[in-house]
Amino acid sequence: EADIRLDGRKLHLGSLTGAERAEALLYYKPIGEVTTRRDPQGRPTVFDRLPGPRHGRWVVVGRLDVNTAGLLLFTTDGTVAHGLMHPSRQIEREYLVRLQGCPDAMALDRLRRGVMLEDGPAAFDRIVEQSVPRAVPSRNAAYRVVLREGRNREVRRLWAAAGYEVSRLLRVRYGPIRLPEGLRPGQWRYLDAQSMAALAAAADGIER
Repeated sequence: EADIRLDGRKLHLGSLTGAERAEALLYYKPIGEVTTRRDPQGRPTVFDRLPGPRHGRWVVVGRLDVNTAGLLLFTTDGTVAHGLMHPSRQIEREYLVRLQGCPDAMALDRLRRGVMLEDGPAAFDRIVEQSVPRAVPSRNAAYRVVLREGRNREVRRLWAAAGYEVSRLLRVRYGPIRLPEGLRPGQWRYLDAQSMAALAAAADGIER
């Protein structure tokens, strides 16, 4: 294992160097694809478009439901993938959300403080309204939200608990990695060495 350090702490990068160098890529998941290798209903999966890794197999970091688009990360390093998904790491996930309706300040404050879902308490770490110039007032609102866990359909369920339905959901960031501008749905891009080191640091619980 390479002795790579960040702020004096060793990063556990596994086989990130050498003949069997670990690989990672990001993928812009379109609506309509599922995040499983095979789907009993015959729907397209996110793995259909990916290149084959040189060694091992792709491990998806987190999931997005079939109606959600945006950033997915894949790596051949299972240890890094596990660390990135582990609840103890508290890694930020950032989404752009369009709602049916316009929440008031009380509803937003409730979602920041936390609500009880069927699988336990949940809250947004941050909620920032996205201003969209319009000629006439709209009945819909858009927000940028951040949370630090990845339970099933959690963003949608949080808004539903406040009485609002999500009409569009796009993940734009997972930890230190952002969805690149110019990347289109269905396209992928390999991560460079700096991005891979940032992921390994996040998986090790090191904030950058």
